[in-house]
Amino acid sequence: MPHIAVLLPLSSGPFVAHAEAVRDGFLAAAKVQGTSVLPLRIYAASDDANVIVAGYRQAIASGAQLVVGPLTRTTVSAIAATKLIPVPTLALNVPEGVGIPPERFYMLSLQIESEARLMARLAYDEGARRIYTVAGTDALSKRMDDAFIEEFKHLGGAHADEQIYGGDRESLERYPAGIAASNADAVFLALDAERGRAVRPYLGQLPVYATSQIYPGPHAELVSFELAGVRFVGMPWLLQPDHAAVMVYPRPSYGGNLDLQRLYALGVDAFRISQELAAGRAQFMLDGVTGQLTLRGDHQFRRGLPVAQFVDGGVTVVGQVGP
Repeated sequence: MPHIAVLLPLSSGPFVAHAEAVRDGFLAAAKVQGTSVLPLRIYAASDDANVIVAGYRQAIASGAQLVVGPLTRTTVSAIAATKLIPVPTLALNVPEGVGIPPERFYMLSLQIESEARLMARLAYDEGARRIYTVAGTDALSKRMDDAFIEEFKHLGGAHADEQIYGGDRESLERYPAGIAASNADAVFLALDAERGRAVRPYLGQLPVYATSQIYPGPHAELVSFELAGVRFVGMPWLLQPDHAAVMVYPRPSYGGNLDLQRLYALGVDAFRISQELAAGRAQFMLDGVTGQLTLRGDHQFRRGLPVAQFVDGGVTVVGQVGP
C-alpha cells in the first residue's frame, strides 16, 4: 500500500529518546494538519547502519512512496552511500564522505556547523574583520569553531587568534591581554552556556557572537545575566513561542531538555516538508519552526534563523540571518 515511511532508531541504541522526540513532533504536525498526502507508517530500527539500510529497503518493498529518515549521521551516510534512492527520501542529518548526494535524496538537519557559518556572516555584515575565537576541547566545540573560521575567512575576514578554554582562572585572566594583542574587533564563542558564562566577563566591550549552544533555556535568568550582550542564533520554536508558525503545535516539556525540544521541532518540519515532496513540489520555501527553510540545488534545506541577544537577564530577538 502506498505510504510515507518514517524510519527512525526507535527500537534500541543510544538515540531512542532522540528518535521518539522526532516521531512525536512528526505525528503532532500530522494531527494539527488533519490530513496527509499519503498514509503514514512508522518503521522502528536500531541505530546500526546495516539494520537501517535493511529497514529502508523493507519500507520501499512495502510500498513507501517517500521516506523520512534516518536520523544519525552514520545511518544517513549509509543510505546515501548505497546510491539506490528509488523514492524521494528526506534524511534528517547530513552524510559524510558521499560527495554529490543521489537524486531524490534531500537533507534537513540541525547541523551546528550551519549555525556557526550564519554567525560568521552576521559578524562580517555587522563590520567585524578580525575575529578572536574561544573554543573548548570537545568535538562539538571544535566543529563550531572550524566552521565559523572557515566561513569568516571566506568572506574576507581574518582569524586574529584563538584561545582554548581550560576552565582555570589563570588562563581566563589572560584573555583581555590576548584579545588586545590580537587587535580583534569581535569574539566568537564556540561554547555552551556553562562555559560561556565563565568566559564572558573577560571579553570586554567587543561584540560577542555564538551559536544556539550558548542558550541555557527560558528559565535560566542568572546565566542569561552573565551572558549579557552575547548574540546568537536559535530556532523559532525556542526563541519565538508566539510566532504564528509555532503556536499551532502542542509543546511537550521534556523536563527542560532543549536538545529534545529541538528534535521535536525537527519532526514538525519534517512532516510539513514530506507533504510538499509527496505532492511533487521540489522547489518551495517553508516558514518552519526550525527556521525559514529554503531548498537549494544541492537538495539540502538551508535554515534562516532569528538572531537573539541576552539583555537584562532575558533574551530579545533582534533580527534574522540567512539562509
